Amino acid sequence: MGRKRKKRTKSKIENIKESSDYLRAPLADEVGSDSSHFGKEAIQVLKFHGTYQQDDRDLREGRDRHYIFMIRGRIPAGKMTADQYLSIDKIADEYADGTLRVTTRQAFQLHGIIKKELKDTLRAINDSLITTLGACGDVVRNVMATPAPDIDGRQAKVQVFADDLSDILLPATKAYHEVWLNGDKVYSGKEEVIDSEPLYGHSYLPRKFKIGIALPKDNSIDAHTQDIGLVALFDEQNEIEGFNIIVGGGMGMNHRKENTFPRLGEDLGYVPKDKIIEVVKGIISIQRDHGDRKNRKQARMKYLIHKWGLEKFEKELISRIGFELEPFRELPDFDLDLYLGWNKQSDGNWFLGVSIENGRIKDEGELQLKTALRKIADEYQVGIRLTPNHNVLLTDIAEKEKEAITDLLHDHGVLLDNEISNLIKYSMACPALPTCGLAITESERALPDVIRDLDKVVHDLGLEDEKLSVRMTGCPNGCSRPYVADIGFVGRSLDKYSIFIGGDPSGTRLNTKYKDLVERKDLVDEVRPLLEYYSENRSTDESFSDFWDRVGLSKAEQVTV
Repeated sequence: MGRKRKKRTKSKIENIKESSDYLRAPLADEVGSDSSHFGKEAIQVLKFHGTYQQDDRDLREGRDRHYIFMIRGRIPAGKMTADQYLSIDKIADEYADGTLRVTTRQAFQLHGIIKKELKDTLRAINDSLITTLGACGDVVRNVMATPAPDIDGRQAKVQVFADDLSDILLPATKAYHEVWLNGDKVYSGKEEVIDSEPLYGHSYLPRKFKIGIALPKDNSIDAHTQDIGLVALFDEQNEIEGFNIIVGGGMGMNHRKENTFPRLGEDLGYVPKDKIIEVVKGIISIQRDHGDRKNRKQARMKYLIHKWGLEKFEKELISRIGFELEPFRELPDFDLDLYLGWNKQSDGNWFLGVSIENGRIKDEGELQLKTALRKIADEYQVGIRLTPNHNVLLTDIAEKEKEAITDLLHDHGVLLDNEISNLIKYSMACPALPTCGLAITESERALPDVIRDLDKVVHDLGLEDEKLSVRMTGCPNGCSRPYVADIGFVGRSLDKYSIFIGGDPSGTRLNTKYKDLVERKDLVDEVRPLLEYYSENRSTDESFSDFWDRVGLSKAEQVTV
């Protein structure tokens, strides 16, 4: 008889985390080696430090890989000072590929760093008073919040809370300081760094964990797509009174595994402000103790809640925190606000939302976007906000400076809100090829041509005023949140995509797959009949997604036959 296979109790990555000595081993021993890359175990630990080892597939030579590194910042609510932005801009030129990437979680990414310069790059980022600790890995990632500076007395309160919550949820290990900073204190944590993990434990969470804080009506952070979505509620003095809590959201899936799927979070309850930290920690501890550590494709909290049901999850939470949650409070309908163009702040100053196509800040041809933003940050010392739709807000601008800043942007080929089509403004793509290890097809490099061809169709049909969201990803993991878009193009195989329709860009309804394995060159032709039928048969003020949600997928299939 053959030997019986041991029943697996946890994944290989769980073993790596447990034996890492709180995120040190074997990373610390490999940082100073002459190798161009880290070993398989070290790269899993490296993620917790905010860095991914990648392979530029454009530069591969046979089996020889061209190793590079991506670094991601941890920037609660996407809020940066002018000096911080200028530092990151300089680091991008000195160590990376000369571009910055704004992510859909309000952080920045630097691409193209080589291993021998990785330590110097991370030190330079830390010197700018930004950390990368916990920007990746199986911990709470960057805490999101509305990006707009204070407009009506509420936004700033939420951003302060997001910053405090982020500090509380940072990993507590000293490994980051020892490996990259020679023991110097990392900037972001307000609490003393200790050599244990009171919240995360010795093996951290089963998978990444995402938290976002919304305002009533303003769901720019897509609260229902987070592991924990918080909606801040206010008293008559615009002080935060408490939070509605939404749990169990997440975008990732796998095309070949039916038991993986995108999921919207469910309404859990309401908690007063003075108890919210305890509740958030309680929810995280449930996922820590009961999340799937055998199968990483089932390890997100959305699958735990799907398996348990919300009632069981709430009972477990109450047993840990020792009190019951109040009923979920009624909210107005959510909307998606990009905060583009000129907007007034509560202090009388202005902020300007600049649309960044696919989040890539670079100089290319007549578009000198990177130079323009650097000059504005340097000359006018504006605040910088990175948005969940990978745009940039320039804040704290005096009335007298508005015209000069507008002229500077135009002089560098940068178009403002009213000069860009809605379709381009509401589109998003993930980086995908050539650097993302999970990508199976193009996204950031493919969407600009696709979106412009689609834009011609939209204008021909008189739909140019519609806020139609189109989002593309190079794989099914959903980094650009395609499953809540009006139209989602999701990488399926080499140069082929699945098409999803009927989501709600405000983040409150998932879309549905209606075509599979569509070649990139055919994407616009497949979507055109849907737009034509919508244009001819919609009700007054009915959005594209509301129309197809009402009419049904079967009609969409008939229309495109």
